[in-house]
Amino acid sequence: MTDDKALASYVAQGNKHAFELLIRKHERLVAHMVGRVVSNSEDLEEICQDVFLRVYEKISEFNFQSKLSTWIATIAYRQAINHLRKKKIEWSDIPEEESFTAHFISDDNPEEKLNDDDMEALVLKMIDHLPPQYRVVLTLYHLQDMNYQEIGEATGMPEGTVKNYLFRARQLLKENVKKYLGKEV
Repeated sequence: MTDDKALASYVAQGNKHAFELLIRKHERLVAHMVGRVVSNSEDLEEICQDVFLRVYEKISEFNFQSKLSTWIATIAYRQAINHLRKKKIEWSDIPEEESFTAHFISDDNPEEKLNDDDMEALVLKMIDHLPPQYRVVLTLYHLQDMNYQEIGEATGMPEGTVKNYLFRARQLLKENVKKYLGKEV
């Protein structure tokens, strides 16, 4: 029952086992998608539940013009954005690159270098402090293996914007890792 069309059909027919399978198959995607927009863990859990309820309600309308995962990511993204709107948090209210840099650059001990595990943790922490739109495209591209078109479908962003955000996010991470380490990476 791993075929997406069959899975969607079973879920649409009310098959609880199929719905549980769909949740297990896509819960990581939904958590990544929502978690890149919403930082509060209680809100995150509630929104993820809302996403799967929405998927359950709307799956009979899904027509496979895109991948099932892209459709679910779209719902997750929209639910997260709607949550921000309800909380009166606008994308434009979220600081851009300048404040991101300040979180990580310090002169405490420039001689101290990081091992690989510490570096990975640092980069993940830096990603968490990126502006949300950058976190979203990085997550979908690198962790969910979506292409530009799929990310555009999921977020409603034009493909050029997706490419731009991905480029800017990578550049920002690279510059800040360099500054943090005090050398070229």
